[in-house]
Amino acid sequence: MRIDAHQHYWDPNKLDYLWMPKDHPVLSRTYLPQDLEPILERNNFDGSVFVQASHDPREAAWILDIASRHPSILGVVAWADLTSPDLGLTLDRLQKDPKFKGIRHILHDEPDVDWGLRENVIGGLRELARRNIPYDLLLKVPHMHIVEPLAEKLPSLRMVIDHIAKPCIADRIFDGWAQNMERIAKIPSVHVKLSGMITEAKHDSWKSEDLRPYVQHVVNLFGPDRLMFGSDWPVCLLAGSWKEVLAAFTQALGPRQEDFRLKILGDTAAKFYNL
Repeated sequence: MRIDAHQHYWDPNKLDYLWMPKDHPVLSRTYLPQDLEPILERNNFDGSVFVQASHDPREAAWILDIASRHPSILGVVAWADLTSPDLGLTLDRLQKDPKFKGIRHILHDEPDVDWGLRENVIGGLRELARRNIPYDLLLKVPHMHIVEPLAEKLPSLRMVIDHIAKPCIADRIFDGWAQNMERIAKIPSVHVKLSGMITEAKHDSWKSEDLRPYVQHVVNLFGPDRLMFGSDWPVCLLAGSWKEVLAAFTQALGPRQEDFRLKILGDTAAKFYNL
């Protein structure tokens, strides 16, 4: 099974995307399944996992409705306010939909780099763990220190780090990020998405060789059973097409056994998200 484990849909006319430049020539338009499905089909992908793009509580209902009409959307990682006293009721509602598969918060935009360790956030994550709901960690390097204490406090919470924690590929900075990954890799419950890399490189001049040291590092640390491919479409369009993302991943990964490659290209995501 081949799965794009990280992509988005949005409509700036319906929902508020605080991170999105309002007049950006690429991102300020609507992106829906009919834009991505032909690409997935041409590249022999069985479907994709939608991952939240907004902290707007209306997004989950909107996307789950779309998912009910589009078999290509295999799962939905939604947003929910982890600090809300009504979190349990929100999760009750979301869990009624079979395509609901996880929760994400745009953590790296929080001014407090320790936001993920606040007591009220831990309380929300504890509820996810109790219900066996995975959590997508959207981190940058300054936030990576929270992963180990999170795992200590919540050993049963399954987590996946999106976009390999956004190292500064454009400036070829490896130290700091690499050592953090080495420590995190010792936590069995943590997975990593090989996604969002070309937008961390130089948008107009990146090459797959720029990604290779970062890809090889996480591949050697985590192995195929804890890694998954994601396009980060349509955000990837800032630096390249969906096809270019796949090609860059393939080239950066290098020669591998077919079963090794297939795990990263879908089998691991299917198991992690229970697709």
